[in-house]
Amino acid sequence: MIKKIRYLSELDVWQNAFNDAMAIFRASRAFPIEERYSLTDQIRRSSRSVAANIAEAWRKRRYPANFVSKLSDAEAEAAETQTWLQFAFHCGYIDKRTADELVMEYDRVLAQIITMIRRPQDWTIHEDETAYGVLEGETAPGSPAGKNEQLPGDDTIAQ
Repeated sequence: MIKKIRYLSELDVWQNAFNDAMAIFRASRAFPIEERYSLTDQIRRSSRSVAANIAEAWRKRRYPANFVSKLSDAEAEAAETQTWLQFAFHCGYIDKRTADELVMEYDRVLAQIITMIRRPQDWTIHEDETAYGVLEGETAPGSPAGKNEQLPGDDTIAQ
């Protein structure tokens, strides 16, 4: 059975990126004060940017080149976040288990983003079609902010 994706918050990749950014926020609260405007700021910005760029790609899915461009930005931000995680570990701000888990989570997000980049036609809106879907059970609908109202142009899309 096909499950229709209506909202950004239903995309597994966005949910994962959002949750990973929140995990980094929680871990970075323990970073030393002297890192506030350096490592702490950079890792928080890059991790949040992954989810933000996925959101921008979602709104640009009518234009395949723009969609892929924003996903490429998300891919780069995820790789940057992994680099900052390595710095945090090597500086002794997070333990090896935390660093490994977060790097692995970002590997998962990167794999999801790359899948979308390789097959944008499965995700973008076509003039002659308005809805695509995924197999039921592949997504976990819902939003951290609560229930969303459908906005104009929020056609369904594949996940």
